Amino acid sequence: MLAALALALLSPDPGVAKEGLPVEPDEDLRVDELYDHEARMFLFLYSLKGNGEVDYVTGRMVQESARSHYGNPVYYTEPYPLFYWWNHMLWNDPERDGVNGNERVYQEEIEFDRSRYKPCLFNGQPC
Repeated sequence: MLAALALALLSPDPGVAKEGLPVEPDEDLRVDELYDHEARMFLFLYSLKGNGEVDYVTGRMVQESARSHYGNPVYYTEPYPLFYWWNHMLWNDPERDGVNGNERVYQEEIEFDRSRYKPCLFNGQPC
């Protein structure tokens, strides 16, 4: 009886534990990149399932921005993200040291709103 109680107390409760944040995906799963002018963050949007639907987002702080010789914007970012969005949760990594278990849930039950960054249409095509 005492052994069963000790085993029950030591085994993790699957209803309480949250899924760990997956590491940042490879570039081949990236479907879009966005710059948040307000927050000075560069966002990488990924489709982990490979179906084009965004299901993982990282946000890196921009250290510096410039223009290429062709006039295109170039962003120099921190090596690791400050924020991650995955599985309807926003995660914060204040150490900016990559996914290693020290990330904290910043907000739960939140959807990533891509229209905030590209709200318009031009000739029926997304801007």
